[in-house]
Amino acid sequence: MKQPQQRASRRATKRHTQGRFVFRTWGGARKGAGRKPKGSEPGVSHRRRPVLGATFPVHVTLRVLPHVWNLRSRRGFTIFSKAVLTAAHRFAMRVCQFSVQGNHIHLVVEATHEAALGQGMKGFGVRLAKGLNKLMDRRGRVLADRYHAHILRTPSEVRRAVHYVLHNYRKHVVSRGGTLAASYVDPYSSASCEHGIVLPRAHTWPLRDLRPDAGEPQ
Repeated sequence: MKQPQQRASRRATKRHTQGRFVFRTWGGARKGAGRKPKGSEPGVSHRRRPVLGATFPVHVTLRVLPHVWNLRSRRGFTIFSKAVLTAAHRFAMRVCQFSVQGNHIHLVVEATHEAALGQGMKGFGVRLAKGLNKLMDRRGRVLADRYHAHILRTPSEVRRAVHYVLHNYRKHVVSRGGTLAASYVDPYSSASCEHGIVLPRAHTWPLRDLRPDAGEPQ
């Protein structure tokens, strides 16, 4: 027959073991966790951006949501023109090259540091969104997600990026099976003089010393 002391000891051990049960929580990494993208497709990564120095230009891409009207139209480009002229010299950021496509915009900019780039792009995005919403007579979001920025650290990167930006419409036409004359200049880009947009002179040496036509990528 078991002694009362032994039975009491086993009951205490059982209670102690039950107290160790760990309940699941909502914390920690798991599949599907995290902030969801604003658009129907995954957006730009929200990892910390690389450190930007004043000596490097930046290739910036900004996309709009599907409901936004075509940016490559006279009315859409007018809104862009007002926004880019205001942002061209703001917050220690300079817009040096651009091209406007149907649902996205390419910019080559200079900024003294990453905070200046962020402030300048925020100001540009706000003015663009307000202008487009007024044009469409609606309210709400216009931009698909935060902008994508690629720092151009070498002269060859600068040449390729500027060529890509100024000839981006040609790239899209060719991808659809079309062709453009070799002499074609995109009227919705900074390569054209017809729109009357005067951008500030570049300060970073790879961009400042680039030929006006940006040459061919090397």
